[in-house]
Amino acid sequence: MGAAAGTAAVATVPARALAAVPVEPVDAPEAPAPTPEPSGPITPRPLFLGTYTSAEGGGTGIGLATYDPTSGRITGVGTLTGVADPSYLAVHPDGRTLYAVNEREGGGVTAVRLGAGNHEHHVLGTRGTGGAGPCQLAVHPSGRWLLSANYGSGSVAVHPIDGSGALGERVELVTHSSPAPGPGQQGPHAHQFVTGPDGGHVLAVDLGTDTVYTYRLDLERGTLTETSRASTRPGAGPRDLAFHPGGRYAYLANEVDNTVAVCTYSPTDGRLTIGEAQSTGTGAGTSYPAQFVVTPDGRYAYLANRGHNSLTRYAVEADGARLRLLDTVPVAGDFPRQLALSPYGNLLFAANQRSGTVSVFRVDPVSGGLRLVGEPFASPVVVCALPL
Repeated sequence: MGAAAGTAAVATVPARALAAVPVEPVDAPEAPAPTPEPSGPITPRPLFLGTYTSAEGGGTGIGLATYDPTSGRITGVGTLTGVADPSYLAVHPDGRTLYAVNEREGGGVTAVRLGAGNHEHHVLGTRGTGGAGPCQLAVHPSGRWLLSANYGSGSVAVHPIDGSGALGERVELVTHSSPAPGPGQQGPHAHQFVTGPDGGHVLAVDLGTDTVYTYRLDLERGTLTETSRASTRPGAGPRDLAFHPGGRYAYLANEVDNTVAVCTYSPTDGRLTIGEAQSTGTGAGTSYPAQFVVTPDGRYAYLANRGHNSLTRYAVEADGARLRLLDTVPVAGDFPRQLALSPYGNLLFAANQRSGTVSVFRVDPVSGGLRLVGEPFASPVVVCALPL
């Protein structure tokens, strides 16, 4: 998804939607107790905003803001310039370093040292990803490796992270040369590269080849060894994978055919098994699922729908093995590209690319229902919101 186009992946396969599920009152699923909300003195928390700096009307760097961890109200505090097209963001496990992709033809990843105040952040440097259009990244839980996905060239990269949080030169690059591209695709399009719950395996979701690749990550050298592949149905266009906290299941958003799937995951060998396609609840119109998030207690999952401009709410049942569609809620914006939950799980942030807004919802701890918090926050061509 390039900065200039700002649309879903180009494909000749029409977006197909399963029949929408009628919305009926439902009981909350049986699950662990909800995650407690913040207590004690309430102080604003940092919120970082990713954007396209090369798009018309785009931003000038990483947006800096704060949010109230109870009410969700966002306050803008400035911009960190000097970072090109920072369309996706992630933070180091120690909370001291922020990482951004540079979604350009000559792709890069940038490290930013976070200071005590919003004017004390500074850029540590940028490293090339070895591919085109990197669109997502993730930090390995060990804090030693940065994983990035090059959408344009269909490859995944690994960079070392030193003790200061800075990035070293790339140590691994794997291009998805097989299987052949899916219907309507011209080549591989790696969209996500994420660590499995066991920590020893990393998974690459490739929209162009309709495949999720599992690699064993050498934790000392950062090299990758492919161990298995999981294929969606042809033309599904898998985009984003989110794991259930229990570690045995994950939820896959299929961008092109407008479906989702429950996947089983084996921590011993990293093997993913993709289940049957399910409805997003968006009906027969054109819509492109973007990203899943799962509540910290594992009771609910939410999906962003671009085109339908909604959030789908699912009840998570059977210890993660089943998704039950509950309803869809208007996102109060246009083209929700990315979702993020606050650390306590009581707030849900949606970055709406075409309207240039961030919508914030309060998450009901019992029903999982979503309630919009005030007016969406304006930010130029915002495509990522990262609350800390």
